[in-house]
Amino acid sequence: MAGPCPGATSENQERGVTAGMKFCSQCGEAVTLRVPDGDNLPRHVCDACGTVHYQNPKIVVGCIAEWEDRILLCKRAIEPRYGLWTLPAGFMENGETVQQGAARETLEEARAQVAVGPLYTLFNLPHISQVYMLFRARLESLDFGPGAESLETRLMREEEIPWGELAFPVIAESLKLYYRDRVAGRFPLRSGHIERLPGPERRFRTRIYDHTELDFQ
Repeated sequence: MAGPCPGATSENQERGVTAGMKFCSQCGEAVTLRVPDGDNLPRHVCDACGTVHYQNPKIVVGCIAEWEDRILLCKRAIEPRYGLWTLPAGFMENGETVQQGAARETLEEARAQVAVGPLYTLFNLPHISQVYMLFRARLESLDFGPGAESLETRLMREEEIPWGELAFPVIAESLKLYYRDRVAGRFPLRSGHIERLPGPERRFRTRIYDHTELDFQ
């Protein structure tokens, strides 16, 4: 699945707003939205069997897949952001590690085999309740091509990146950091958060955490 919101077709879905649950998945009876005993946030609670249905942030994993001085990008074949470019990434599946998920998404979206390296960027996206984890990776060969969720796949140098046609702010921010760090010759773990600003326009604010400010001795 291509992130951040694979398969979403509406603006509400793209913002991470989900329809309220009506029935319990355990017994089929009606649920109500209330704060359970011992909790401090509203949850969907079954009035019959008492099951509390928790909704937690989803983890999106992907790769910055490198081949010499180029990286692999995919043009999206699904909404949201159909026809725009992104890194191969998507939601984790149960029973896999974050590294396995990143490799699987790269295989599914770009039919590319990669050796997954270190975690490079970790971004919180609270407006859509997601955590985004991108790994540096090495392409094992030039045998790649568009998967079912991609219109096109392409290796690009920095000067070829279509900055105005990137699907999501988290992709643009990660690539800006990547190319800046490549010049410096080192790739420390980068983390931060991206929030969507109020209003109908697609406007975002990014904060990169500076961990050098903290002393953990």
